[in-house]
Amino acid sequence: MKKVLYSIAAVAITVVAYLSFANTDETSKDIYAHPEVGTFDVYVSVTGELRAKNSIEIYGPQNARSVGVWQMKISDIIPEGTVVKEGDYVAQLDKSSIAELIKDMQTTVQKAESQYTQVRLDTALNLSQARDNLVNLKYAMEEAELKQELSQFEAPSIKRQSEINYEKAERAYEQAKTNYLTKEQQERARMSEVAAELTSQRQRMQMLVSVQQDFTVRAPADGMLIYDKEWNGRKKVVGSTIQAWSPVVATLPDLSVMESVTYVNEIDIQKLSLGQEVDIRLDADPDKRLQGTVTAVANIGEQRSNYDSKVFEVTINVEGSDTTLRPAMTTSNEILVASKDDVLSIPLECIHAKDSISFVYVKGRSEPVRKQIEVGLINDNSAEILRGVSKDDVLYLSVPTLPEEAPSIVRLDKTVAVKANADETE
Repeated sequence: MKKVLYSIAAVAITVVAYLSFANTDETSKDIYAHPEVGTFDVYVSVTGELRAKNSIEIYGPQNARSVGVWQMKISDIIPEGTVVKEGDYVAQLDKSSIAELIKDMQTTVQKAESQYTQVRLDTALNLSQARDNLVNLKYAMEEAELKQELSQFEAPSIKRQSEINYEKAERAYEQAKTNYLTKEQQERARMSEVAAELTSQRQRMQMLVSVQQDFTVRAPADGMLIYDKEWNGRKKVVGSTIQAWSPVVATLPDLSVMESVTYVNEIDIQKLSLGQEVDIRLDADPDKRLQGTVTAVANIGEQRSNYDSKVFEVTINVEGSDTTLRPAMTTSNEILVASKDDVLSIPLECIHAKDSISFVYVKGRSEPVRKQIEVGLINDNSAEILRGVSKDDVLYLSVPTLPEEAPSIVRLDKTVAVKANADETE
């Protein structure tokens, strides 16, 4: 009889143990979280690129537009990062376009010189002829004067004819002198015109030669060479086009003061303002952390490649000096846009929504309880809870197993039965 009782007891203990383990396995499927109280920070995370706050720009020909050159291509450039001295060779631009202009200008200058020579010879000949004519007219006047004197003893009619001839000769001479002065002024004006044209063409020729010399780009100061960027963000290399209105080929950055330039989408840009603190990390050295401050926020958005919507340029000043920082390094920037102390917060995974009502599942004595909550600030991982839960509540991180009769939502103002549906969203 005792053996039977022992057997029954052993079976009972086995069943109880099995049920205990089964309940433990069932319970272990639910993961819980506890509200936390402390400082709550909200960050906007964006990727940026380092650049020097101050730099010296290296230009190609700055007078290219004045000679009719609008675009230039880079045919050769030294490697980026090269340390150069003032006057060192940096790049060479393709001279084919300006060489053609110089060739045409040489022909134009030759024509202007030929025209100047021709006008000068014509002027000399015309004035010489005018002077000869003036001398001849003077002799004719003197001859008429002698005849007038000899006619004093002649008949009155002959005497009068002599006087008329003399007056004509005198008038012709005076008129010739006046015409000569006018003609001399005309010839001088012609000479001034062709001389001015020749001077203009020669000056243009000199300007072309000067601009051509600037096609060989040299460093204006000591520094480390950094390629300039095109409108699409790509760096200028061999084959890139330099525009005449912005002939920047490269820059010499001042590495003592750096800044990170980033682009923020139009949703997050409303959260940013000047003076906000930034936590900066280098992709090349994730262990290095730098501090920064927002110093500029663009008012107008722009459409950039690799972005689906318009973005706004934000400039972040990197505090301190670090000799390892280099332009074009990629940075991960976390901009602190809001911070509150003594905040009750919960993980985002705990928050669910139905019909514009936010709620959480709170562990009850026998079954989960759905409580409506009022959410405040939200960051990447957590949310501030203004009302609805306390720091002593135990929250479900996911939707728990619910009984057939789902619990009602405990509203902030009163309890209203709202049945849980299968289409609830987290």
